Amino acid sequence: MESKRFLTAPDVKEMLGVSLSYAYKLIRRLNAELEAEGLVTIKGRISRKYLMKRMYGLSEDEKEVG
Repeated sequence: MESKRFLTAPDVKEMLGVSLSYAYKLIRRLNAELEAEGLVTIKGRISRKYLMKRMYGLSEDEKEVG
């Protein structure tokens, strides 16, 4: 999963340890934020970079510790 550029709800579920329904809800929420900024989104998928930024505050150059 590490090499995927876009994550699906099952990927988000596994990564965050949440339910599948919450993973879908989170993807919809983050995609709505991106659309509000005028960006194009893919229904049911979220950018790995954007998810990491919004969930953990990590930039592209930072790595998860632990």
